[in-house]
Amino acid sequence: QVQLVESGGGLAQPGGSLRLSCAASGFTFSSYAMSWARQAPGKGLEWVSEISSGGNTFYVDRVKGRFTISRNNGENTVLLQMNSLKPEDTAVYYCRATDLDVRADYWGQGTQVTVSS
Repeated sequence: QVQLVESGGGLAQPGGSLRLSCAASGFTFSSYAMSWARQAPGKGLEWVSEISSGGNTFYVDRVKGRFTISRNNGENTVLLQMNSLKPEDTAVYYCRATDLDVRADYWGQGTQVTVSS
């Protein structure tokens, strides 16, 4: 059974940091691209960052230089280190696993991040 379980969300002050973690199971983690997306209140889903199976990283412009994605294939986890947080980073953050070769697309349940003073 495929599972993606996010953790690490919570309340942070503007300028603060949070680290999100996604624990994966039930599929060959190392073969999958892993990404984070978010949905702010009243807005659509926004792709935030991706790390390929080979370790290449990509970010949406608005988080470049502030967020860092990484993966640990030995522990089947993907992290999103978020620094210099802004109120507009407030959203539910979702972990996603994709493998286009096998047309697989899995999502976690999400974790709430709130940035407020």
